[in-house]
Amino acid sequence: MAADHLENAVVRLLRERPFYGHFLLNLRREERNLSGKPAGITIRNGIPTLAVDPAGFGGLTLTEQHAVLEHLVKHLLHLHMLRGKGFNRHDWGVACDLAINPSTPGLPDDAVYPAQFKMEDGLAAEEYYAELVAPFDIGNLEGSGYGNAEQENRGAAGIGQGHELTATLDDHDVWSEADSTPLSLAEEMVRAVTRESLRGSDGEIPSEICEVVNGLLAPSPLPWRQILRQFVGTAGRVGRNSTWMREHRRFGHDTPGCRKRRRLNLLVGIDVSDSTNIAEMREAFGRELVQIARGRDASITVLYANSRIQKVEAFSGTAFRAVRYDGGGFTDLRPVFDYARAMHPAPAAIIYLTDGVGPAPEQMEWPTLWVLTSKGEKPVPWGIELRLEV
Repeated sequence: MAADHLENAVVRLLRERPFYGHFLLNLRREERNLSGKPAGITIRNGIPTLAVDPAGFGGLTLTEQHAVLEHLVKHLLHLHMLRGKGFNRHDWGVACDLAINPSTPGLPDDAVYPAQFKMEDGLAAEEYYAELVAPFDIGNLEGSGYGNAEQENRGAAGIGQGHELTATLDDHDVWSEADSTPLSLAEEMVRAVTRESLRGSDGEIPSEICEVVNGLLAPSPLPWRQILRQFVGTAGRVGRNSTWMREHRRFGHDTPGCRKRRRLNLLVGIDVSDSTNIAEMREAFGRELVQIARGRDASITVLYANSRIQKVEAFSGTAFRAVRYDGGGFTDLRPVFDYARAMHPAPAAIIYLTDGVGPAPEQMEWPTLWVLTSKGEKPVPWGIELRLEV
């Protein structure tokens, strides 16, 4: 039933507020028990994810459903789940709601607004947080950050009903899942989703988010090499090694303990069409792969492909060079992803160097980075888009 409620709400937004509707279509969606909260949004391993609680979301009116979904999109556009590191989590969540709720009509009655805290509208989340939390009074970074004491100049002034007034509208506990994603990588991901949403909505940007959208679409000052490394950094699989240096939790020093290890199992596709057959481009791309693999427990499989896979290479450490391989002809992006599905173990992520011209799968279960040529086009809405400039 939750899937039906969500799907119907998205369809209505596609008609009435097309940017928000198309934005939501580009998110991974899942049902989850959120302890009564209607929904939550986060970034998990570089993938934007919308979690919906069947009972909570289904209990909202149609207007409230629309407003909550817009509220969630704004959290992601502002990257609220990543900007509050080092802050009290509850108070930071309240500050984020205060920053976006005034521009979101139709929210449920328990939504918080700056006026309830005797603050003005239109401030950034960091500014609201500074007013909510007294200087030098950080305390425990967990918990609500509010008690029932009367206050006269900060927080819920003079009301003394902190917990009732400071409940967040959506589930912010899921924000902790974004901790493993670097901020710059998350910005690239949100930028890619925003571009796709604008294409679907014929360039129409709602006035209340025009400033943040235009800021996202400005040219990124970050070099492509840094984005590539951060994407790969989130893809390492977690494994375990035995070690006598650590005590076993159950059996003490009679049994070796466990140490987590991160293994990088990566699949790289290289389009052999004429548009990517540029020596400088492939050499720069290959050098970065070498740097990524060096010093890691890594296994990287490289596929050279056009309409089919022409050559397969596997390497680790420094034993790789992106060679010239003349393919030309028709490009089909699907064989690389078909190969990924047959791999054992499965890849942690896929990186594809291509111009993007050719059919691709409608969806993919692994994090994917499209490394596009300067004039290339992202072939599908999913995945993160990166322009390789050399």
